[in-house]
Amino acid sequence: MSQRRPPDDEDDDTNAFRRALREAGVRRIKVNRADPGRARRSDPAAAQRRAAAVSSDANDLVSRTSDGRVEPVRPSEYLDFALPDLPYRTRSQLKRGQIAWEAGLDLHGYSLDEARLELESFLKEAVGSHMRCVLVVHGKAWGSTADYPVIKSHINAWLREWPTVLAFCSARESDGGTGAVYVLLRRRGQAL
Repeated sequence: MSQRRPPDDEDDDTNAFRRALREAGVRRIKVNRADPGRARRSDPAAAQRRAAAVSSDANDLVSRTSDGRVEPVRPSEYLDFALPDLPYRTRSQLKRGQIAWEAGLDLHGYSLDEARLELESFLKEAVGSHMRCVLVVHGKAWGSTADYPVIKSHINAWLREWPTVLAFCSARESDGGTGAVYVLLRRRGQAL
């Protein structure tokens, strides 16, 4: 059997608790309803954040590729990358040039910034057109101030970051050899 306190003790405890809350500065809630999350008129920072969020658009990102330091590659180095779950057969077909490329981009003569913008635009357009494989010619030219092929090295890094790139590898000699890459793209909604 449980023991209950006499009612007098309960009232004393409750009153002492309420007195302690009052002394601590705790106030009674006046409205017993959930906050709907509307911005308060007196919060200018919230209004600025909301305006910035509304004005920004996911498709208007400045760049999807990093501008950081990249690992330099040699002019004759064979580039090869594939996501881990890409089927071996598909990767082999890409390496042998058995997947026909549907569009090409030649980056000869572009500065690094121009090359990045052209590559991003080209890849967006290719994915939007449901292309499976494209060719990107980056060349093997050494940078004016660098001792390695700058655009080739950056292409190697940028393509690894691009979300719709499943794989890429250096092209066959007839398509540019180690101065170009075949890029295998994920079609929209396609699973591996």
